[in-house]
Amino acid sequence: MIHFNVPPFTGKEFAYIRQAVENEKICGDGPFTRKCNEWIENKTGTAKCLLTTSCTHATELAALLLAIQPGDEVIMPSYTFVSTANAFVLRGATAVFVDIRPDTMNMDETLIEEAVTKRTKAIAPVHYAGVGCEMDTIMDIAARHHLKVVEDAAQGIMADYKGKPLGTFGEFGCFSFHETKNFSMGEGGALLIRDEKDILNAEIFREKGTDRSQYFRGQVDKYRWQNYGSSYLPSDMNAAYLYAQLELAQEITQARLDRWQEYWEQLTPLAQAGKIELPYIPSYCTHNAHMFYIKTKDMEERSRLIAYLKEKDILSVFHYVPLHSAPAGIKFGRFHGEDRYTTKESERILRLPMFYTLTADQVEYITDQVKAFYDLI
Repeated sequence: MIHFNVPPFTGKEFAYIRQAVENEKICGDGPFTRKCNEWIENKTGTAKCLLTTSCTHATELAALLLAIQPGDEVIMPSYTFVSTANAFVLRGATAVFVDIRPDTMNMDETLIEEAVTKRTKAIAPVHYAGVGCEMDTIMDIAARHHLKVVEDAAQGIMADYKGKPLGTFGEFGCFSFHETKNFSMGEGGALLIRDEKDILNAEIFREKGTDRSQYFRGQVDKYRWQNYGSSYLPSDMNAAYLYAQLELAQEITQARLDRWQEYWEQLTPLAQAGKIELPYIPSYCTHNAHMFYIKTKDMEERSRLIAYLKEKDILSVFHYVPLHSAPAGIKFGRFHGEDRYTTKESERILRLPMFYTLTADQVEYITDQVKAFYDLI
């Protein structure tokens, strides 16, 4: 059986977890947490990185830092995971969904400005599949309308837009280290902070509303409850697991890129024959091979292909159900403009297996079976 995903593992994870235990510091903000934060800061150039328990929590922290309030509106794509909306909805905001581009599956930057109202507080672009949104346009709109930007870069580590790492354009960027991501700590994430002025408040919100982080650095003589907050700190054992992969980040990324390219080359004849569509990577974007997807003719064909591949011991999946059509999306949000592509494209997309240890032989087998399916129809 070729699984859809196998969590990355380098071989050093157990040794580092043991080291974390022997450090007698397994709660949050231990030595491995600091190493991960520093690695991300050095890699991205962000002013500060704070490891979190999930990308969901990183996005919630961003909403807290922006002081999102009931009545505020946040513009985002409907084609995204629920956490993008939840972080703002939890603060009482309305999610305002706009249509996506059918080429990148990212939010259509040309539709954002017309969705802006006097209640709009922020824009939340989602870098789908590690392919950057049109950040120049988005940042220009944000500047002219005095809006904040929170990048959902859950899938975007080691990817960039015009040479600048994803997650570093807006006030805040959010990474995911869920087991399905390129680098994993099981459950986990990171908040990237662009401006130094936001660091102190971020630390307070992340540490249950206290200035405990400053206390441990010797900056205050006791820590006190300063604001509302919650516990967003992952265990240092989780960070130890992640750090083993960050050390090999380039190797892991290159392995994924190699498999991605093999998929592309072997499935190009089907695309040229008009039977499927392949991913589109703009020339100004460097992606990270987070996923490889194809687009079928419609939902019915996709379902048949998924079933066919399963018979051949290949697990493939689809996502997302557009948020604006879900019960909570109807309750907490609204779709601005026409849904030309969000629903239509979401019903066509099919993700093929992609993980660090996927082999060239497995990719060849998978693509052979995809070709065999289309030979039958």
